[in-house]
Amino acid sequence: MRIYDHYAPRLLRYLLSLKVAQAQAEEVVQETMLRMWRRADLFDARRASLATWLFRIARNLYIDSIRGEPHWLDIQEGLDWLDRTAPEDDASSTEAFTDHAGLSRAIDQLPATQARLIRMSYFEAKSHSEIAQELGMPLGSVKSNLRRAFAKLQAGLRRTP
Repeated sequence: MRIYDHYAPRLLRYLLSLKVAQAQAEEVVQETMLRMWRRADLFDARRASLATWLFRIARNLYIDSIRGEPHWLDIQEGLDWLDRTAPEDDASSTEAFTDHAGLSRAIDQLPATQARLIRMSYFEAKSHSEIAQELGMPLGSVKSNLRRAFAKLQAGLRRTP
């Protein structure tokens, strides 16, 4: 119960910051806690903190819930790129990426346009086409700016302790 009392409100705020609907966010938090309980034997404190593990579970559950939506492929493309470029042996950069606070700080360090594109693509789950239309940018510019932003994020998070 102490874990639930401590992390549930934080997970809910995290999901709401991603613009997840209140009801869906609450459902994802409940499922995250249930999954933590059922899979507690999989937790390894040497690989990640409890907070990192829980936020990653919540993030993955949210992603799973939107996978059927048409804009998912564009998001998956960016996530796959991050996975391909992340160093396998540098667990701290991977953990830092999943740490919402560290990610927010890293995004804030990006140029304003790139930060906005990352937020729209990753947190608001908008497709590249939707972003281009909303911002009045050419689609190629959106994609190249996102690619540069992801590279800067990765480099910045690798330096974050």
